[in-house]
Amino acid sequence: MRVGIVSDTHDNVELVERAVEHFEREGVETVVHCGDFVAPFSATPFDCPWAFHAVRGNNDGEWNLASTVDEFGTYHGELAELTLDGAEIAVYHGTSIPIVEALVDCGAYDYVCHGHTHQRRHDEGDTVRINPGGIAIPPAPEPLHVAVLDTEAGSVEFEQIEEA
Repeated sequence: MRVGIVSDTHDNVELVERAVEHFEREGVETVVHCGDFVAPFSATPFDCPWAFHAVRGNNDGEWNLASTVDEFGTYHGELAELTLDGAEIAVYHGTSIPIVEALVDCGAYDYVCHGHTHQRRHDEGDTVRINPGGIAIPPAPEPLHVAVLDTEAGSVEFEQIEEA
């Protein structure tokens, strides 16, 4: 199964739409957003023919974000525990690094997906840690990236998403 992973889009609808286009080209079956949409309008472009899962980020202050996402996907609150194609996946925004590390170290998950730092990260191990990055907010120097996880192959590919 191909899983699209994105985080920290911070109301940049143009970049969100480009990320959606990338996931469509890649033929993903599920998309996971690791939080920090910010407002509900920036979640709606993900309403596409795939399963969609999202968690709350520290900047997701509007309560109707949950009801907006639930119209076309599943809003999990602070933590999602997903089983996709037999892979156990934890999704957490990443606000607390000790929590991220505990999720990675506990041995219950094949993958831990998070954001918050706006910096790409891919650590191999018994549990694979994936941070797709986020929009370029200093000190994160890179533009938005997204990741595609292939659960069958166990591979992770990053793609830079740029504004027009």
